[in-house]
Amino acid sequence: LVILLAALYGVALAGVQSRLSGKIEQNKRAETYQAMPDLVPGAEAGLSEELTVVGKDGKEVRLYRAVGDGGRQVGWLLPAGGQGFGDRIEILIGLDTQISTITGLYVLEQKETPGLGDYITSADFQSRFRGKPADQPLLVVKAEPQADNEVRALTGATISSESVAAIVNNALANCK
Repeated sequence: LVILLAALYGVALAGVQSRLSGKIEQNKRAETYQAMPDLVPGAEAGLSEELTVVGKDGKEVRLYRAVGDGGRQVGWLLPAGGQGFGDRIEILIGLDTQISTITGLYVLEQKETPGLGDYITSADFQSRFRGKPADQPLLVVKAEPQADNEVRALTGATISSESVAAIVNNALANCK
């Protein structure tokens, strides 16, 4: 009976996931366009071009060309994801036109520990990445940052902080 119920619930969950996966992807894309003006200064919401490029790892990478007034390019938006402490973390990285400076960071999805790791969604933590160089690997430190490429970790959530920095580093290295 237990095996039968487990199989039944497993099939039901798989069915719900497959039916809603398109809607989930559509909602993520809408949230990406909505977050763009906050991540790339001068960008207009909804005015961007979605590109697919081949990264250094040989896999396709989705990238958004952020467009401002008059259709001029003002930067880039790079979606990225990787493993966090609790589960997968998906982020958006705002970049300037030369892909040399991070202009913003937004956590699109996470399931980190409530009250600790989930603070990666706070504006305070995300602002720690703004203005950091995109051509040097970011380092997470527990004290006040001393170098341009250092980011202060969240107290009690060092692994989540390091995971976000690793996701940023991997995405930028792969995209360049």
